[in-house]
Amino acid sequence: MQIDLDIGQPTWDLALMARPAALQQDWSYGEAVTRLGGRVIRAGLVDEGVLVGLAQFTARKIAGLVDMALCTRGPVWLETVSDAKRQQAYRLLKTSLGLSRPRLVMITPDEERDPGTRRLSRVMTGHSTVILDLTQDVDALRAGLDQKWRNNLKAAEKSGLSVVSNGTKLAQYRWLLASEEGQRAARGYRSTPAALVPEFVEARQDRDSLLILRADAGKQKQAAMLFLVHGSSATYQIGWLDHGNASRGAHNLLLWNAIGQLRARGVQQLDLGGVNTNSGAGIARFKIGTGGRVTTLAGTYL
Repeated sequence: MQIDLDIGQPTWDLALMARPAALQQDWSYGEAVTRLGGRVIRAGLVDEGVLVGLAQFTARKIAGLVDMALCTRGPVWLETVSDAKRQQAYRLLKTSLGLSRPRLVMITPDEERDPGTRRLSRVMTGHSTVILDLTQDVDALRAGLDQKWRNNLKAAEKSGLSVVSNGTKLAQYRWLLASEEGQRAARGYRSTPAALVPEFVEARQDRDSLLILRADAGKQKQAAMLFLVHGSSATYQIGWLDHGNASRGAHNLLLWNAIGQLRARGVQQLDLGGVNTNSGAGIARFKIGTGGRVTTLAGTYL
């Protein structure tokens, strides 16, 4: 097993077109983080000349002393790799990233099972997310919807709401980013900075990397959803709702339309984001109601 720190974007992007992966492991996500002042380290995992994995780390200094690198929802394993080979890879990653001492290297594997190595110590439990398989046909996806979710969708389809594609130029969706920042401040929750979205789009240089749908009643915006497309995957990034005026099922209608459009773009997997049944029970029910698979990751390991 060897570590390749000179892996290029074409190789990285091509690998993730064939293997669905989390947004945090997309090359352009790393570029966006860099543009916002962050530091990114990328590593290819090579076994006997074959690229078997990819690992993108964000790195920073803690208290100006400790060099810390975090691989969120990675490494992405492109081939089946034995536990022994994985242990070797983790050991090499710790020593090959160019970090100064003292150093901390952490990973949050994008899988439910424990990595199975004594070299890793779990320091945090894993979060849960909902993954929707878009390789199913439309009828199967609709049949998989929770009954209440489907009823809300039907109500929205009959409500006269129009679903429109919001423009993908920054000036056309800046209002949605501002609304998202306002929601965060009002509700007191933290998430990926809204400013990362335009940087991600700029880095990808592909207008199909962004999908924004809006539900309008006449000329009045009632709801909107924003998705980032990366490789063969997509991630639900921002949702906005005019709580005082929105029709029943507006978000159901938007998400259902987004599923169709993402499938048409060749997306195989939609990550609907984290679910928290305590402080965000309503949002969790909405995501789970799509029929997607609830995945609880193993945790964060040191």
